[in-house]
Amino acid sequence: MKAIVALILLVQLPIHKAVPAAPPAPLGCDDPESEAVAEVAVSYINGHSHHGYKFALNRIKNILVLPQGPNNDIIFLELDLLETTCHILSPSPLENCTVRSFTAHAVEGDCDVKLQKLHGKLSVLASKCHSHADSSEDVLQLCPDCPLLASLNNTEVLTAVTAALNDHNSKTADAYLRLLEIGRANIQYNPVHLVYVEFAVAATNCSGEAAKDNVEACQLLPDDQSNFGFCTATMVMRPSQHLKVNCQLYGHQVPAPDVPFLSRPGVTYSQPGQDTSAGLVPSVAQGFTNHNLRLSHNNPVASESSSSEFPSSMLSAKSVAKRAVAKVAQHDKVPRPVGSVPPPPPCPGKIRHFKI
Repeated sequence: MKAIVALILLVQLPIHKAVPAAPPAPLGCDDPESEAVAEVAVSYINGHSHHGYKFALNRIKNILVLPQGPNNDIIFLELDLLETTCHILSPSPLENCTVRSFTAHAVEGDCDVKLQKLHGKLSVLASKCHSHADSSEDVLQLCPDCPLLASLNNTEVLTAVTAALNDHNSKTADAYLRLLEIGRANIQYNPVHLVYVEFAVAATNCSGEAAKDNVEACQLLPDDQSNFGFCTATMVMRPSQHLKVNCQLYGHQVPAPDVPFLSRPGVTYSQPGQDTSAGLVPSVAQGFTNHNLRLSHNNPVASESSSSEFPSSMLSAKSVAKRAVAKVAQHDKVPRPVGSVPPPPPCPGKIRHFKI
C-alpha cells in the first residue's frame, strides 16, 4: 500500500523539462562590433578592386552571425558604400579620402560580404558588389546647373584625355606617362562648354624627351619599379579652347602580400599593342559612366540567400533575428513616459553621409 501511495505522489510531482537556451541577441548594425567587421570588409573591397575609386562606408544595412563552433563564426554583411575622390592606386588611407558630394553626381556601391571570425581574427571569404551613379534626375532636381557624369568612351572625353596626356608629356622632363584608365568625366555646356576628366597613368622607361624620338619603345616599368599616378584635366571647348592639366605620380608601392601584382589595377588593364597614350579605353568602360565594382567582386557565395554551405536549420537564425527586430518594433508601441526615447531598431544602421 505504501508503495502505491509513493508512486501516486511521484506521478503528481511536476515534470521539469530542460529549457533550451535563448539564442544570442542579434548584433545591431551600429554596434561597435558590427562597425569593426564592416571596416575589415570595406578595406578588403578597396584592396581587391581593379578599377575605379576607393569606396567609403555609408551604412550597414544588415548583419547576420552564424555560430559554427567555439570561437568560430560566419558573418554575412550587407553594406551601402559611396565613391571617394581617391583612385584605387592612391596610397592615401581611406580616412583621408573625401566622399564625393551628392551634387558631384555621386556613385553608390552595394556589397554583400561573407567573413569568418576565428579565434577573434576576421578574414573575408567572399564579396559581391555592384555600383551605379545616382540618377541624373535626382542630381538636377537639387542642382539644375551641375554637370553630370559622361560616358567614359564619349568622344569629347577621349579627346580631352588624349590632349591632356599629350600636353603633359610634351612639357615634362620626367618619365613619359601612359594611360591606364579613365576614371570619371563630366561635361558642362553652360555658361561655357567644358570637359572635366580624371584618369590613372603609369610611368614608362622613357623620359618625355626620349619618347619624342621613338614612343613605341616606351614600356611600363617592371614590377619592382612600377610608378602609378593620377591626372585631372579641364578642357574648355567653347567659346575659346583652353586646357589645364595636373598629374601626380605616387611613387613605387610594394603590393600587399595577399594581392598578386598582376591583379593590381593598371597592370593588366591595357591590351597588348594598344597605345594607351591615345586615350583608348577598354571594353569594360564602353558606354558606362563609372567603373562597376561587379568587375572585381562577383562571388555569389558572399550572399547569405545564395549560400549553400549551411543547412536550413542554421539559416533559420536569420528568422530568429527578424523576430527579434519585430519584437523591438512591437516593444516600441508600448506607451512610454513623456520624454523617453524608444530604442532604435537593430538594422539597418545610420547613414553616415547621405542617401541615394
